Amino acid sequence: MAQAFFEPDGDGGYVATELTRGPWDPGHQHAGPPAALVGRELERLGEGRIGGPGGPAAQVGRLTYEVLRPVPIGRLTVTGRVERPGRRVEMVSATLSGEEGEALMLARGWRLRTEAVGFERPSGFPDPPPGPEAGKQGEFFHTGYDVGYHAAMDYRFISGAFMEPGPATVWMRPKVPLLPGEEVTPLQRVLVAADSGNGVSSPLDWRRYLFINVDLSVHLHRMPRGEWVCLDAVTLPEGEGVGFSDTALFDEDGAIGRAAQTLLVAERSPP
Repeated sequence: MAQAFFEPDGDGGYVATELTRGPWDPGHQHAGPPAALVGRELERLGEGRIGGPGGPAAQVGRLTYEVLRPVPIGRLTVTGRVERPGRRVEMVSATLSGEEGEALMLARGWRLRTEAVGFERPSGFPDPPPGPEAGKQGEFFHTGYDVGYHAAMDYRFISGAFMEPGPATVWMRPKVPLLPGEEVTPLQRVLVAADSGNGVSSPLDWRRYLFINVDLSVHLHRMPRGEWVCLDAVTLPEGEGVGFSDTALFDEDGAIGRAAQTLLVAERSPP
């Protein structure tokens, strides 16, 4: 089995391994690993600083991904840029492209400077759920293959389960790095997991229905601390074939942000 989600191809690109495989099609990736790969590109812009080297340290506050088409398990390239420079905030964007140069995923978001601001932390921040040591691993969807994204992630369910319809609270962490020899950054830990909100909390039977997200928005008021990220997720499908997933994000110290997904809901074609 592969030892990372992606391998560098030596020509500025990346080759997805089988650990990126998602639940909908054996030839397509789960959106979590490519979202994290895009996030890696954006957090490295200007060596992670507003205005480039020498500027203040930066944190991603929000990233929104538009999933233009399924991301194949193959060669990818990522290009990132600063769309709107600034002294304290920057708008950044990136394009994930396939082997033929076609755009697969677009991302746009904000990086904000980080510095100490003198005030006492207000009340009202939600407490974290019970920690991962209190959770259960849970059984993954029966996709017909053993190696994929689900095999590269640790899951600890506090409530709900993959095979149990309805809202769920689950701790997640990657078992492998994004790229060989690289430590997974706090941002990458969030992004590789956040796209799973619809998968862990769908009220529909995945064997009969598709509930595929066409986008992903992640808002972060701070970066996670530690290895685990918790998704407290609910999915709301409508009979008109559109749905929405809302996911509160936590680490073991408390709330870190929120994720949202717009969903295409459809009946699966008969086999």
